[in-house]
Amino acid sequence: MASSWSRVCHLSRRGLLKNMETRKEISVIPFPRYSKIAAEPAPTMAGSPEFAFKEGVNLNKLFWSKPSSLALPPDSPMRIEEPKYEGIRRIILKMLLFYSKQSKSIRGANVVYRRIMSQVDKPAIYDVFNLEKTFKTTFSLLVLHMWLCLHRLKEEGKEGVEFGQYLYEIYNHDLELRVSKAGVNLLLTRWMKDLEKIFYGNIVAYDTAMLPEAKPDELPNVIWRNVFSDGDSSMPKDAAKQAAKAMARYAHREASCLSLTDKEAIFSGNFMFTSLENPST
Repeated sequence: MASSWSRVCHLSRRGLLKNMETRKEISVIPFPRYSKIAAEPAPTMAGSPEFAFKEGVNLNKLFWSKPSSLALPPDSPMRIEEPKYEGIRRIILKMLLFYSKQSKSIRGANVVYRRIMSQVDKPAIYDVFNLEKTFKTTFSLLVLHMWLCLHRLKEEGKEGVEFGQYLYEIYNHDLELRVSKAGVNLLLTRWMKDLEKIFYGNIVAYDTAMLPEAKPDELPNVIWRNVFSDGDSSMPKDAAKQAAKAMARYAHREASCLSLTDKEAIFSGNFMFTSLENPST
């Protein structure tokens, strides 16, 4: 998969999404089209899940609370600090560019990606939103949380975009391992190209849905197509709609929380997404 996250940033800077005609064109390409990929000898891609709500979870009451910073407190055991070496070891590491800006950014991007995977791999997110854990749903949630981080990083200008490129390359490597582990070997390159198209389509769609002129139901509809639906079917008027709308509130709130999270916490990865173990309002 080509590592070119800056392509998406370039689209946003040029303002192509602010034109309604362009927005319509983007909305019909590349939303997830797993049917084409699933035709190959590859992992099972389940369609829309059966929605049997987890007992005690009322989605209509979730994710309405005021956003707040996701930064970890200084005394949190979950924090990842830069290693502090002294003496000859520090001198050698400095010569090897261990303390260079690029090396620090790569280490930070690895921590950020671990935060993403921690949220995506936990059973709680599937339980709360009534999702079956399949390759398709895991990939969709991975892309959603990648977008949340990349969206925040763009607020830091060129430095954030450069950091986002490191994060994107780590994502690419992990995704290739996941696809290979799922049983795809001979068609790996083709799979990765298809998943790259889906990634870019999802990212642009989420950015479009967050524009000030976007309709109130645009983000729920995008999330329905990207995460819940196996295709471009319209959102149903049942429990699935509640789940999609709840995830849209979750995504919007997390985006706001990340905007309130300071640059140091973002670049070091010392933040945690909102816990879904015991979700509250």
